[in-house]
Amino acid sequence: MYAIFQALGKQWRAETGATLRMPLMAEKSAGDKLTFEEVLLTSVGDTIQAGTPTVKGATVSAEIVGHGKEKKIYVFKFKRRKGYRRKTGHRQKFTEVRITDVVVG
Repeated sequence: MYAIFQALGKQWRAETGATLRMPLMAEKSAGDKLTFEEVLLTSVGDTIQAGTPTVKGATVSAEIVGHGKEKKIYVFKFKRRKGYRRKTGHRQKFTEVRITDVVVG
């Protein structure tokens, strides 16, 4: 059993017990409970139920595990023959969420 839900401008696939790395939710802290109600599709075995635009009564419950940063990526810019070189790094912040329950409408 799984569900596709929409949150933070993206669509996510949720199964009970799965862990997702979502964009940072700074106002939440570890241990907080979340409920996502914009469920777009549910599946139980061979039965698939698609919403128009959402499935009525379907919800995805989750718990925040913690916050963190992704692995560093390096960005290098240069212009040939001009002596222009810039090296910068970036680490994207994320919130790790564990799916606790998927309720099919």
